[in-house]
Amino acid sequence: MSLKILVSIDIEGVAGVMHPEQTRGGCSEYERARAWMTDEANAAIRGALTGGATQVLVNDAHGSFHNLLLERIDERARVITGKPRTLGMMAGVEQGCDAVCMIGYHASAQTAGVLAHTINSFAFRRVRVNGREMGEAGLYGALAGEFGAPVALLSGDDVFLAETLPLFPGAIGVETKCAQGYAACASLTPTRACREIQQAAQTAMSRIPDLRPFTITGPLECELTAQTPGLADLFSQLPGLERMSVCALRFRADTMQSIVRVLNTLSAMSFMLR
Repeated sequence: MSLKILVSIDIEGVAGVMHPEQTRGGCSEYERARAWMTDEANAAIRGALTGGATQVLVNDAHGSFHNLLLERIDERARVITGKPRTLGMMAGVEQGCDAVCMIGYHASAQTAGVLAHTINSFAFRRVRVNGREMGEAGLYGALAGEFGAPVALLSGDDVFLAETLPLFPGAIGVETKCAQGYAACASLTPTRACREIQQAAQTAMSRIPDLRPFTITGPLECELTAQTPGLADLFSQLPGLERMSVCALRFRADTMQSIVRVLNTLSAMSFMLR
């Protein structure tokens, strides 16, 4: 029986990552962090295949979307890399994936998680969908749900797991570190984190038949708070956005895919003001 898995991997939730310079290219600390990110992706791949997966897609889902060291990725997987992509961090789910593993994810903006943010820390202070606060895992988990794919595994810090696991009943969570501030944590070693992710991924495969996709029924309304009035001025230029206050805007959509695409468009627009 075919079992196709999407591994979507970010970097902020990877064991040992706790400082902004580790998430941006151009320094040795980033090179170390992307190696740890690659190792955690491999751990999820190995665990999924050992647990019964027949195909694994890996989505390089951080920043520029080209962070993974492809020469070190398990050759049994295929890697989705580069941008722009219509489905962003969830690209690949449209290829008939049976479940999703979110590895190295982080807590939403305005929480106590390590390097916590939602999509773009420069652009967005807060994102809500139908009144519910949403981080990246919630937004993209609901997008995966529209394609019938449940979330089977999550890894990241304790704050991320506490806010996210309730959205995905039956999913397994791996705590890679305990947040002690925005840029401080008590972390597992990379070796131990990979071991725990691999074991959890293997176990998660047997749970997939009992999992249900996470969906938010429409009509949908997204409220977002920009980081500055200037950014709200900029975002207001996009048709369909309604200015609610100095920094708050909202828009309506029929699907989570549309909401994610609008948010990613606004994120790209924000670079005009950097």
